[in-house]
Amino acid sequence: MSITTILIILVIGVAGFVVLTYNSLIAKRNQVKSIEAGVDTQLKRRYDLLPNLVATAKAYMTHEAELLQNIVSLREKAQATNSTAEKFALNNQLSSVLSGLRIRMENYPDLKSNQNILHVQQALTDVEEQISAARRAYNGAVEVYNNAIEMFPSNLIARQFGFTQASFFDIPQNEAEAPNMKTLFSGK
Repeated sequence: MSITTILIILVIGVAGFVVLTYNSLIAKRNQVKSIEAGVDTQLKRRYDLLPNLVATAKAYMTHEAELLQNIVSLREKAQATNSTAEKFALNNQLSSVLSGLRIRMENYPDLKSNQNILHVQQALTDVEEQISAARRAYNGAVEVYNNAIEMFPSNLIARQFGFTQASFFDIPQNEAEAPNMKTLFSGK
């Protein structure tokens, strides 16, 4: 075999590797984008439910106006942002505020029994569960994609073509911590 033949085979092999690796990275990046769109769909469902929750709660919770306004404000900011990292951070804040709202609503017996609020709360609970599932799927796709752009030898192709890491959708710190059962049952 001549040196020219060996060089041609080597060039074809390298070119084939580059094309296959590049296409694999594109597929992984597109999967992250696709799953992010699914997360966005669930977040939009949450955003659509929040005005109903706030409107119903306002009638009963006159002392909680600041909390309700904070929910509205976070919703508007989260809808307006184009940054994935900022969107996820704002939604983590919104999750924390909604947890606080659920706790405060326990102090309003008329509100707890209101059929409209019960329906909205159930719908919101369903959406929160779907957001959690979508977050897990998204983070799994991000992990695969980020590994592909960081691991050798695909990192060489990723760097050459400008692939960048995707952001994880982390859960808020207060949701990551296990609840203290002693304080839950002692009422403190």
